[in-house]
Amino acid sequence: MDPIYVVCAIGGVAIGILLGILIRKKVAESKIGSATLQANRILEEAIRAADARKKESLLEAKAEILNARTEADADIKERRREVSRQERRIAQKEEALDKKIEGLEKKEADLYTKQEEAEAIKAKIREALDEQLGRLEKISGMTSEEAKRELLSKLDGELSHETALKLAEYEAQFREEADAKARDILSLAIQRCAADHVSEVAISVVSLPNEEMKGRIIGREGRNIRTIETLTGVELIIDDTPEVITISGFDPVRRETARLALEKLISDGRIHPARIEEMVEKAKRDVESSIKQEGDKAVFECGVHGLHIELIKLLGRLHYRTSYGQNVLRHSVEVSLLSGMIAEELGVDSAAAKRAGLLHDIGKALTAEIEGSHVQLGVDVARKYRESKEIIHAIEAHHGDVEAKSVIALIVQAADAISAARPGARRENVENYIKRLQKLEEISGEFKGVEKTFAIQAGREVRVIVKPEEISDDQMKILAHDIAKKIEGELEYPGQIKVNVIRESRYTDFAK
Repeated sequence: MDPIYVVCAIGGVAIGILLGILIRKKVAESKIGSATLQANRILEEAIRAADARKKESLLEAKAEILNARTEADADIKERRREVSRQERRIAQKEEALDKKIEGLEKKEADLYTKQEEAEAIKAKIREALDEQLGRLEKISGMTSEEAKRELLSKLDGELSHETALKLAEYEAQFREEADAKARDILSLAIQRCAADHVSEVAISVVSLPNEEMKGRIIGREGRNIRTIETLTGVELIIDDTPEVITISGFDPVRRETARLALEKLISDGRIHPARIEEMVEKAKRDVESSIKQEGDKAVFECGVHGLHIELIKLLGRLHYRTSYGQNVLRHSVEVSLLSGMIAEELGVDSAAAKRAGLLHDIGKALTAEIEGSHVQLGVDVARKYRESKEIIHAIEAHHGDVEAKSVIALIVQAADAISAARPGARRENVENYIKRLQKLEEISGEFKGVEKTFAIQAGREVRVIVKPEEISDDQMKILAHDIAKKIEGELEYPGQIKVNVIRESRYTDFAK
């Protein structure tokens, strides 16, 4: 190849490269200039925006400062007005105080003047009194001290008489109020306590399915009946009464045991000594269980807590004990409830009153086994099972064997009398009842001046009509007391008897 062509080609390539470099440089410079212009434009716009924001912020700040200044000025003006009002008020008060002070000073001056005048008048009055006192002493012939003593002596006598009259009046009033309150309390307790009526028996009756059963109960040569009587401690009466056997015995628990055993034997049909012994043991267990249940029921009914288990069992035994036709357990429950009600009305410990009332006849559960009165037996058993002294004293005093020294003991006495004396509580033989009423009228009619006597209220009250010309009003009280004492000494009766003496004068005339 021709070198010239090669050189030309190389030179052309070099020129092209150089031209490319130059063109790129120009393009780059052009781009840099454009970018610089754009950056300058952006910077200018940012500067203009910042200036606008700055101006806007300055305007907002100026507006806030102006508003704050306006509010501050308004507040200052309001405070100034308030201060002005306070100053005016204080000025007015000062003026009023000044006026009051001036008025007080004038009054003080007037009072001082009046006081001086009053002192002068007092001096004149004192002189006049001294002069009059001197004249009175000369006229009476006594000094003032002697006159004072005589006057005080007379006043003392008059006051003593008035005091005695007032004391008598108050005593009568308090006695009437106390009697009324006692009647209210007792009537309320009786009204609230509902009790059942029961009958006293010393025998129990067992029905037989047929007459043949009598012979089987008697047994060969009487061995069955002897076994029953030996094991139970009662007497079986087999007479001509059809299909009936009578159980006789003073111990109600033994009598109930024999009744249950007989009923079990009759129901079972096998009657011989070994079977009798087995049935008697079962009957004893049943009675013991019943005793415990009755005791628990009574304790629950009365709301008495913490009784010893043996005392509860003794209470249960009272379920089978009666006194003058009244079931002793029901009587004890009734006395407990009445005692609690009376104690509540009087504001004393009703729980202790209920406990004492429930246990007051506990000794009757032991009288069939141990010698002694039921009161002493009750005291002993209560002391044995660690009852409180208050409860023991109430048991001991409920029949008046010892003097009642506590409110609880007196409450139990009253509740016991209420329960025993209420109509239907205890049963009497009709003949004895009539004799007692007749005796009551006879005793009341034996006194001088008595015209007629009437036993009323089932023997709980006797009305005595006296002759007014022989018995005065003052003698009526003495007569009532004497009749009551004679009745207490000669007559036995449940509860209490009211002696009502009546004196009446009647004058009759006719208009014609």
